[in-house]
Amino acid sequence: MKKATNETKSGEVLVKDILDVNINPDKRVINDYRTLKKVVKRLKAAGYRIVLTQGVWDLIHEGHARYLQKAKAQGDILIVGVDSDKLTKKRKGPRRPIVPEDERIRMISHLRHVDIITTRHVNDDIGKLINTVEPDVLIVSKSTGDFSDNQKNGYGNVCGKIIDLKHQATTSTSARIRNLTIEGAEDLADQVHDLIENFLSKIKN
Repeated sequence: MKKATNETKSGEVLVKDILDVNINPDKRVINDYRTLKKVVKRLKAAGYRIVLTQGVWDLIHEGHARYLQKAKAQGDILIVGVDSDKLTKKRKGPRRPIVPEDERIRMISHLRHVDIITTRHVNDDIGKLINTVEPDVLIVSKSTGDFSDNQKNGYGNVCGKIIDLKHQATTSTSARIRNLTIEGAEDLADQVHDLIENFLSKIKN
């Protein structure tokens, strides 16, 4: 299935579609970084303050929504980078993501605080999206494990401000996955126990 993007044959993007909350969310997905750079340039020229954040956004939950709400409050236009499936596996391990990238992008696009969505790929340097957008505000969190303090300091010349935002929920995607894994293991153990008990009972009889 072809990924939906807000890119015409000429590479032009209708900025008004991005600003229109009633437009099809797919029109706010811009995966071509050259096109994204042009859009950001127009938005900045119009006086909009650009905020950028990035992550996996696997198993979307309330904490994600609150995080994005607080990120958007730092400016006017919120751009969200979504890690591709390959990049997620590299960062989080072979069993991630739980939700494939197309679905994660669609879920993010329906959140009211998100204005533009783009994809980060496994072959991209971690700073490629940052250098493309040159945001007025870059939002990072402790879960961004591949973004060290030294790297944050290195982007001071392309970002107006870098803000560490705390987790906005009492749980995390990783914690939920661990709970599901534990519950699954417990269910399997119960089933094995029942099978053994039934087998032993049949032998005795």
